[in-house]
Amino acid sequence: MDGTPGAMTAAERPKSQPGEASQRPPAAAETLDYLRDCAERSVLFWDTLRRRGDDMLEHARLGMPPPLDFRSETILDARRFTPRPASYALLRIVEAEGAAADEGAARKAPVLVLDPRAGHGPGIGGFRRESEIGMALREGHPVYFAAFFPEPCAGQTLADVHHALRRFVAAVAERHPGRPPILYGNCQAGWAAALLAADCEGVAGPVVMNGSPISYWAGEAGINPMRLLAAFTGGSWPAHLLSDLGDGIFDGAWLAQNFETLNPGRALWDKYADLFTRVDAERDRFLAFERWWGGFHHLARDEIVAIVENLFIGNQLEQGVFRICEGCHADLRRLRSPLVVFASWGDNITPPHQALGWIPTVWPDTAALEAAGQRIVYLTNPRVGHLGIFVSAAVAQHEHRAILASMEEIAALPPGLYQMTVEDMDGDEEHRVGFVRRTVEEIRFPFDRRSFEKVRETSAVLAAAYETFAGPWVRACTTPWTAEAMRWLHPMRAGRYGFSGAFNPAMRVVAAWADALRAAGRQPLADDHPLLIEERAAMARVSSAFDAARRWRDAAAEQAAATWRGRSAG
Repeated sequence: MDGTPGAMTAAERPKSQPGEASQRPPAAAETLDYLRDCAERSVLFWDTLRRRGDDMLEHARLGMPPPLDFRSETILDARRFTPRPASYALLRIVEAEGAAADEGAARKAPVLVLDPRAGHGPGIGGFRRESEIGMALREGHPVYFAAFFPEPCAGQTLADVHHALRRFVAAVAERHPGRPPILYGNCQAGWAAALLAADCEGVAGPVVMNGSPISYWAGEAGINPMRLLAAFTGGSWPAHLLSDLGDGIFDGAWLAQNFETLNPGRALWDKYADLFTRVDAERDRFLAFERWWGGFHHLARDEIVAIVENLFIGNQLEQGVFRICEGCHADLRRLRSPLVVFASWGDNITPPHQALGWIPTVWPDTAALEAAGQRIVYLTNPRVGHLGIFVSAAVAQHEHRAILASMEEIAALPPGLYQMTVEDMDGDEEHRVGFVRRTVEEIRFPFDRRSFEKVRETSAVLAAAYETFAGPWVRACTTPWTAEAMRWLHPMRAGRYGFSGAFNPAMRVVAAWADALRAAGRQPLADDHPLLIEERAAMARVSSAFDAARRWRDAAAEQAAATWRGRSAG
């Protein structure tokens, strides 16, 4: 899967190319067959959206449990920690495909998977069998999962979360003496895993960072527009405002909306076009992904403000000045555990610039890295998108399986920087893994720091102005009722539950029609039907128009940023 919710990979798409059309006019019978098939697919398409809405409401009713495709048991519930609870729980994966997960795992180090709190709930690392959790189990590792709940604890801070995760790491280590747990962090959870390893020296084992941003300001002009978002929204004050409107709670649906805005063509068109074209084959996959994508979780006001101001805008993590709590600063120089960094050139949210660019900041050259006794292994995918790093079955079976199978070899490498290569072996599921020695000097990604420093200064001024003049009034006018109403009226939610049978009685008729079609044994048209080819060509042209508009928007943003930098320099 690429980085877009519900999108198919290029290999999974029908074989027609954009603009491709049939070579002959369809016969009358073919036209009638197509009209029948199109009508049937329309019914099944809308029924799928109905099911998505129903699933969303049912998931909320159940308390939004992680949509893991594996049985689990709760080991620790951080909501009961004193004096500072956190909305996290440590789960042990107890079963996979009917077999006990710990069978044959007596000699392997445990794996602790951490998912990001980026607007969605936990589960991206294991909502399907071909996943990070699935590959860890397949390699014979005991597997644990750091889940979190929809609502943060009262007054929850990043320090509370960090301390809860520290206790999780210690608990896993105690259950497996002599085998420090492998910390497997996805996206934002990657830097959380790195901080845990730096803070739990001797307790935590190797750290795997998948699509994890550390150098937040880095990126390539025209390709990574998200790093410019703060400049065009005025900095951190929107996080303050939305938290106040949420009665002290920040709605994760806003973060999900930001991700979709990066590529509106795929969010608004491609994933639905793919579903409509191949609804019979795509329905289950679409629904499985949407159960996770539509499970929006909340963050406490202090959490989101700290993340935005200190990381996204302040870029304090790579500089070693990010204050976690009193007397505790995040210092990546303390890292001693082997580190694996997995990034993709197709990722426009966390490009390799952000996933790797911090290394020269922490260790200025190769000699400094070696003197610190640290070993860093990185690997890149040429095309998969951000979400594909975590949810693609192909990536799980290729990169993630290779990473987990090579942990002992990685730990035995001499200090230094290495690029990991993974080659498929013909006629076999196994891979040939290699490690190529690299230098820190090779991975530098230069960018203009002055403009981002200016954004940080502007953000601080606007945030102070908001807190002085507007914030007290917003908080005075906000009630728990208005906050809850705003959450349920958010378009990311309303656009889903609005098609539910519970809210839209007409969808019950659609459900009955869909059931009748399935019962009658629907026969879809062959992929090479001339009118299906025409249909896919038309949809591809719409997709291309969206892409053109997105490229124009991003180019305009980059030009505006360049103009502003020039004026600031002057």
